[in-house]
Amino acid sequence: MLNYFIRRLLGAIPTLFIIILVAFVLVRLAPGGPFDKERKVPATVEAKLIEKYHLDEPMPQQFARYVAGLVQGDFGPSFKYPDRSVTELIGLGFPVSLTLGLAAISLALLSGISLGIWAALRQNSWIDYLCVGSAMLGIAIPNYVFAPLMTLVFGLMLGLLPVGGWGEPQHWILPILALAIPQVASITRLTRASMLEVLGSNFVRTARAKGLPEAVTLTRHAIRAALLPVVSYLGPAVANIVTGSVIIEEIFGIPGIGRYFVQSAINRDYTMVLGVTILFGALIILCNLLADLCYGLLDPKVRYD
Repeated sequence: MLNYFIRRLLGAIPTLFIIILVAFVLVRLAPGGPFDKERKVPATVEAKLIEKYHLDEPMPQQFARYVAGLVQGDFGPSFKYPDRSVTELIGLGFPVSLTLGLAAISLALLSGISLGIWAALRQNSWIDYLCVGSAMLGIAIPNYVFAPLMTLVFGLMLGLLPVGGWGEPQHWILPILALAIPQVASITRLTRASMLEVLGSNFVRTARAKGLPEAVTLTRHAIRAALLPVVSYLGPAVANIVTGSVIIEEIFGIPGIGRYFVQSAINRDYTMVLGVTILFGALIILCNLLADLCYGLLDPKVRYD
């Protein structure tokens, strides 16, 4: 497994390089520039700024300079926050986004797997219909619709929870729920479908024919096999739920990396947009790799030769 892990990491380097190249070119080709503001900077000052940040160089030279900085762990200076580097801003915002994302995906896994198994074991009952219907509703309505609705109901109308901030635990409830609900719905549907397929398989019928208790058959055989598709989904889902927190952070005023990303995109802060994009790309690659490694823990037939 260690050799497989190392090979996959080495194979991810070209993928990450392509992500950096494409993001670098696209952000430079976007209309506007980092110094285009409502109050235009004097031409002499703008020329000095362009020279300071090497924006007057040819694009290939800019890219080579940027990659050389990345190799040393330097994402460059921020254009919007000139007294801060991109590395410092990511260090401030990413722990908040990571906490929000991990809490949401943990809630989604616990709830989605439980509901999916429960619905599969009660197939064609009112419980099954309720779980499937709720899952369809959760998939159809995106989190940026759930978030304002929950803010309106629980924050403004009922006054039960705060609608912004990140200081106290009560501030975490609404954003975590808004981020987790679509994932709960997807995991519920996926677990239910996989569990129904596994319950009708030959090895489960054999286990029951041997007289194994139903609880043992489910926990040792059925559930373990049914979780394989969930693990496949979990890799990109973890990355998506962290990147999806960009909108949630903006709605609830959470000081995560998402707010920096949105503001940087608006202000054409090239280095900040690139830094967050590279971080998310690396996170997706890592999560997919960890999901592949988890296959070996759930399915003994998987080998990493």
